[in-house]
Amino acid sequence: MAEEKGKIIGFINGPVIDVPYITDDLFIETKANPTASGHQSILGIAVLPKYLKRGIASALLERLEKEARVKKRETITLTCKESLIPFYEKHGYLNKGISNSEHGGFVWYNMIKDL
Repeated sequence: MAEEKGKIIGFINGPVIDVPYITDDLFIETKANPTASGHQSILGIAVLPKYLKRGIASALLERLEKEARVKKRETITLTCKESLIPFYEKHGYLNKGISNSEHGGFVWYNMIKDL
């Protein structure tokens, strides 16, 4: 999470999964993360509106990647809406096309970064 003066201003979250792409069951069932290996997923990244456009989301991605590398994760994987594809591509994620996810009734795109 990102903090300023003890106040949470942003966070990133997601479990480690066995497969390289996010599936809708991840939003229902929670399992313990393995200590090493697997695919680090991102189910959410959020920054308070007042703090947008300050590089906080980018810093959260960088911190998660650093931790994922230490734990020898294979990839970081996420789904996003089409408008966010350029943001994630800027951070080295590859667009792998439309996801099978139907979460929330939106069209999602698989984004993945090999580690």
